[in-house]
Amino acid sequence: MLNAIEVILICLVAQAALTDLAMRKIPNVLILSGLMLALILHLLSGQPGSWVSLWLAGGFAGFFLFLPLYLLRGMAAGDVKLMAMVGAFVGPWPALQIAALSTLIGGAIALLMLAYSGRWREIARNLQLICKPLLLRLLGMPLLPVALPKQASVGGIPYGVAIALGTLGIVAWRHH
Repeated sequence: MLNAIEVILICLVAQAALTDLAMRKIPNVLILSGLMLALILHLLSGQPGSWVSLWLAGGFAGFFLFLPLYLLRGMAAGDVKLMAMVGAFVGPWPALQIAALSTLIGGAIALLMLAYSGRWREIARNLQLICKPLLLRLLGMPLLPVALPKQASVGGIPYGVAIALGTLGIVAWRHH
């Protein structure tokens, strides 16, 4: 049986996924509301002292797990903030599990979107531009920065969907 924290979390990530699909954004008000709800629910859980560490550690874990992808321009800021909110609900270890599953699901979504759009040549060109300097570096050449033009993107992924499915998968697995 799902507890109140899990039910509210599932509702929030479902809303984030739907909004991400429709508008390609995850609203800050949804993230902030979720963070505050997680804090309140942890306070009401009656476990003295543990709510602060669970809420903070989970939030930071969720945030820092996806921050590198944002810094590499592989993910939007809303996705990173959504993962921080998820972590604030579940804590650091489940946040890591959810992030791992979400990454796998996100990769599958990316491949499906790529297959549907038929933009294989563009992705191959981008991979060549990114990997060529790394391969040259392995051969002892200096590593040169690679600047992809803005139009080089082969499309964005509604990663809120992957995070929602990852969250649902881990919550269901924990109750199996």
